[in-house]
Amino acid sequence: MASYNIAFAAPEAPKGYGPSASKPIDLVHLARQTMGDRMVELEVLKIFARQARQCLAELSVADQDGKIATAHRLKGAAQAVGAFPLSKFAEEMESGALDAAHMAKMTAAIAETENFINRLCR
Repeated sequence: MASYNIAFAAPEAPKGYGPSASKPIDLVHLARQTMGDRMVELEVLKIFARQARQCLAELSVADQDGKIATAHRLKGAAQAVGAFPLSKFAEEMESGALDAAHMAKMTAAIAETENFINRLCR
């Protein structure tokens, strides 16, 4: 059977498929990255969810340099899977926005992304 990926499992949008800025993961981007293989998409998302959770733990205990390095790592991983909203918060932290408000935004973005991934993996 041909590969049936996440991005194209949903009903077609009126204007066709395109990147989604309203979801925690851009599924079209993810499909391009995984060449449309649903099993690879799910595995990559599971790995990313674990990595994001690990980065959150590291951010909570790291010093300033450690937070910047962790935010940089998370930004790259988020961009790779299409987690662009999370990548944006990580980029802000990497640029020095290390206050409690940004940490709260990062925590919320990671939780939202992880919940989205968990729903896709059911």
